[in-house]
Amino acid sequence: MPYRNLSTLPVYRKALDLCHISREIAAYVSYNKDLLHLYKSKSHRDIIADSILTDAILIPQKIELAERSDSKHIRTSTIHHINIMTKNILSYCMGLEKDGLKEKEYINLLREEIKIFRKSYKIWKRSL
Repeated sequence: MPYRNLSTLPVYRKALDLCHISREIAAYVSYNKDLLHLYKSKSHRDIIADSILTDAILIPQKIELAERSDSKHIRTSTIHHINIMTKNILSYCMGLEKDGLKEKEYINLLREEIKIFRKSYKIWKRSL
């Protein structure tokens, strides 16, 4: 299978957009502004922010893995992992709401970004 240029793939660009907004939201909602050390925090909100970031960063990596692999098993497994990660991010949004985050518009922005990503994701996974 010839390798496609990742920067031309709409799904990859949308995954990078998702990373960017996740990083911005995590920085905004967390009590610990050192995003590289959120995982060390005892704060529930920081742990959720770290989880959002982790999954958002893994999504473009998984897309790249699927694009570069000739293995049907790896591509199928990757699709499954991306599905889980997008569902997780939506769950984390709910967790932020339950943690008392007042600025629901930020959570809704992240949900909207997931929705936009999923549209291009569905088209992309059919192309694999």
